[in-house]
Amino acid sequence: MQEINVTAPASGCRLLNAGSLALVFGQPPEVLKGLLRNQVESFDGLVLIDSRERDGSLLNHVEFLLYHFLFQLGGHQASRKLHLIGDNLQLDQVKRVLQLCLLGPDSEQFSVWQTDPALAQEWLRVAEASALKDASQHLLTIDDLVETHVFENDQVTLGDVTLSHTGWDQYRVEAGGHSINLDLGEDQRILPSYPFHRENHPTPLAKLSLEVLGGASGFSPDEPCTGLALCYNGEYMLIDVLPFLDEHLLARGISKNQISSCFLTHVHDDHCAMLPLMQSSRKIEIISTPEIYQMALEKLALSLDWRTEVIAEHFEFTAIRPGEVLNHYGLMIEAHLTVHSIPTIGATFSVTDAGVPRRVCVIGDNHSLKNIEPLVASGAVREETLDRLQRIYATPYDLLIADGGAGILHGDPEELTDSPADRVVFVHVDELATAFSATFSLANAGKRYTLIEGTQSLYGALIHHYLKHWIDPNVSDRWLRNLVTDSRIKHYNLDDVILVQGQPSRGNIYLILTGYCKIVRHENDQLNAVATLQAGDLIGEMAALTDLGARNASVVAQTPVIVCQFSEDVFTALAASPAFHAELNKRWQLRPLVKRIPPFQAVSATVIERITTASNLIDYQPSEEIVFAADHRYFRIQGSMTSDNPEIEKSDRLGVRTPFTPLTGTAIASTHCQFLSIPDQVFEQLCLDTPQLNYQYRKFMQQLPSVG
Repeated sequence: MQEINVTAPASGCRLLNAGSLALVFGQPPEVLKGLLRNQVESFDGLVLIDSRERDGSLLNHVEFLLYHFLFQLGGHQASRKLHLIGDNLQLDQVKRVLQLCLLGPDSEQFSVWQTDPALAQEWLRVAEASALKDASQHLLTIDDLVETHVFENDQVTLGDVTLSHTGWDQYRVEAGGHSINLDLGEDQRILPSYPFHRENHPTPLAKLSLEVLGGASGFSPDEPCTGLALCYNGEYMLIDVLPFLDEHLLARGISKNQISSCFLTHVHDDHCAMLPLMQSSRKIEIISTPEIYQMALEKLALSLDWRTEVIAEHFEFTAIRPGEVLNHYGLMIEAHLTVHSIPTIGATFSVTDAGVPRRVCVIGDNHSLKNIEPLVASGAVREETLDRLQRIYATPYDLLIADGGAGILHGDPEELTDSPADRVVFVHVDELATAFSATFSLANAGKRYTLIEGTQSLYGALIHHYLKHWIDPNVSDRWLRNLVTDSRIKHYNLDDVILVQGQPSRGNIYLILTGYCKIVRHENDQLNAVATLQAGDLIGEMAALTDLGARNASVVAQTPVIVCQFSEDVFTALAASPAFHAELNKRWQLRPLVKRIPPFQAVSATVIERITTASNLIDYQPSEEIVFAADHRYFRIQGSMTSDNPEIEKSDRLGVRTPFTPLTGTAIASTHCQFLSIPDQVFEQLCLDTPQLNYQYRKFMQQLPSVG
């Protein structure tokens, strides 16, 4: 027997070959692209590792690996099952995700969601028509497609290969007299396996534009999956969430703070990688049908092993129903049904500019019309669904984004050759046929379609919005107007140096309007990254308030950025009130301390700012009594103490310690002690309003041993 061979086709993943058996350990986003890029010709099974998530990415993306195994590797034709290996709970949850994404909801779920009966029947009939069947035309279940293997006493045997679960994300594989150890925890960063272009210079904000984050399918090895960002009056609405969202936003110079909403078309993996949205500094509004939203919540809940109610805390939801028009702050959104394997919608987004309507239509994943027609004839699809799609194909949109993926479940570019749309752009296509190359174009990552140019007023409104949140919601509008009037808009390229450590402040403060900046500091001939700032964060404000005179760090554009430069004098006058000046100084002093507290180490600078605003620093000298009340949370920053309760003595989190029982009482400071104190109700509301804090704090608490 050949020696055991291990490769890493993607970060967070290992491919193990032992004789005739090939197993994929860990399934990060778009792992199939990594396998295809490494010319992996086959695999037989997937090992579900212990970690559900790392570095902002889920590690159990099984859906496209199953598709590839069944259709590209011939598993379905040969009646072979894909091996799934893991613990009982995760195996069950992965199968339920596959049920949801491959076969769609059942009639009972539609009933619970109170779906219109006619719509529910159409979705059920389309799913049945699209589902895999055996030779007798009986519908195949997930159990007909996969074979599960549970670790019993930490071991699983497949043929002459034995897998031992030796620790968290750690395995030992033995076969043919050979053995090897695997540690799936080695990859702390989870990154795309394909290269992608990064923007070098900033793009002005638009009143209406569409930016392509990705336009390919889940089977395209060299391009990201389909994801679009609609810019409306300077804010962004995602149209679906492609895998590795954060990396693609960085590549385009869009800060996550600029994302306010997401129109969700359906829950397939290449369109619905929503975990990064749970780690935003503000709640993202999800616009979709109630059914698709519930499917997305359930998929995330099963993948993370969290309750759906907890997942829902991280989002706002706005329901939209096919055929209805939603007025979204002046952006009109009309949703329509498409015909896909599971419930799917598309939409038209329109704005009137100087009396002229501008319309962008995103069809969504959709069968070709010639494949829909027999479904209408059989009664699976209602005639009104086909009529609406035919009208879309015949409407003169300013921009039409169409599914050109062909095959059974996707569209046919030929059907749009007579489209009156000004521009027709296809997604899910790697390369257009020669016949269409001078007719259509492809939605490649980095393309931008501007329908209505932006004006200076967009920046004024954005500056006002960000300052209101950063400074104080109750700050005088008159002061804000003076700041904005005295400001300048400046553009910086990727890697441009905005501020230089040690140089005089030169009387300027900066507000980031788009993109990301790195704060770096030279210390003892070493360059250290201090923080990452993004749209909505201020740069250099403390040099003015603390009379430092010189910059204590350099600021470098991590992406192309647009900033607002305004006067230190006006800002200093704005902060002249003793109470406000003291508040800003408190926040400045608390920032480095908060970042040292374990539950907050992974949150953004924007969230750190909110925590400092809600917190107070309490100092105790040696021998002072410390009282930990049940209506506050206390995070130890430094110092030691003694107490009759040994748990108090050794704990760094006291008072309320959700999800555990409160740890309250008294202690005596042995040394100088510092605690960050936050009223419990304030902290709970802060978590509910700040998804990233909610997520990271829950994650941290779940990793602690249960006490109390």
